Amino acid sequence: MEEDLKRTKLYDWHVAHGGRMVPFAGWEMPVRYDLGALEEHRVVRRSAGLFDIDHMGQIEVRGPDATKFLNSLVSWSLDTVGENQSHYALLCFDHGGIVDDVFVYHRNGGWFVVVNASNRQADLQWLLDHRAGFDVVIEDVSDPTFMIALQGPRALALLKTLTRDDLGALPRFHSAQTTVAGVPAFVGRTGYTGEDGVELFFDADSAVGVWESILDAGAKTGVEVAAIGLAARDSLRFEPGFPLYGHEISADITPLEANLGWACSWDSPFVGRDALVRQKAEGLKRKLIAFELTESGVPRQDCVVTNQAGAVIGTVVEGLYAPTVDKYCGHAFVLPEYAVAGTPLFVVIRDKPKAAVVVRRPLYQPAYR
Repeated sequence: MEEDLKRTKLYDWHVAHGGRMVPFAGWEMPVRYDLGALEEHRVVRRSAGLFDIDHMGQIEVRGPDATKFLNSLVSWSLDTVGENQSHYALLCFDHGGIVDDVFVYHRNGGWFVVVNASNRQADLQWLLDHRAGFDVVIEDVSDPTFMIALQGPRALALLKTLTRDDLGALPRFHSAQTTVAGVPAFVGRTGYTGEDGVELFFDADSAVGVWESILDAGAKTGVEVAAIGLAARDSLRFEPGFPLYGHEISADITPLEANLGWACSWDSPFVGRDALVRQKAEGLKRKLIAFELTESGVPRQDCVVTNQAGAVIGTVVEGLYAPTVDKYCGHAFVLPEYAVAGTPLFVVIRDKPKAAVVVRRPLYQPAYR
């Protein structure tokens, strides 16, 4: 393991409880535990899973021009996001490619921006580079803030045993300040698994105490809950069609190509908007699809996609086994005329074309809907 990898405050707990540690976005993180990635996935779908996601970054933006400043950068108009509400959004380059996808929380009159681990420094610098002319304070609060997620159909019932507030009454994409196991915590009714649940933010020194209190509460109440590694987190995210930077989104992929036009407020003056408006008018040259293999094979990123005549029509950006649908599936960018559910195609795996079919996204309808 590389010596310069960062570790969350739960590192020792992960190792002591069977966590298989791997490098991820500059961090040493558990990819799975003894339960195995497949069963971890299923635990979240049927009950509750606990995720160490402290490798992600958190940036506070506050000051008189905070809303105006962020509206100039994020794709979703924050004028529509009330206090204690949140929304998914994108940061875009001038040419329309994606800097990162973020979740923005409106709290205490300012904004709390959650960014991806791999882009933490780049996102912070992007904000700093665009602050000229705005009266704002931009602060990276990632180190003192710990972030975990509790996800699954029984997650809220479990959390209720540890907090004074009924967070089940909190609407989706809203947030609240409360205590969890006696620790002051900011709670967002958000998550990236397709299940109901919450994301928790609290003082980093309380990480082990809060983590173990949630697991202990499961044992005491009979609510099945397990620690979940990166592998299951990836398959849980993939099935409902949530993008991952470097796969479905990147600097070379636009929100329109990635089917994320819904996350753009077209009357908002964000960086990249003009390029996206032009792309929308001119028409897309590629679109993101989901596919299922109809013969044996494991699709991987960068596999070539062809039509039935053997002509190259696109490239796979992610492929894996989707446990809930019990099939090997993937996402790919293809020519628009092939982006219709039911269209047959081939994925070239180890120089052999494997039959596949375009399927409707998402593979798994988010349970909270």
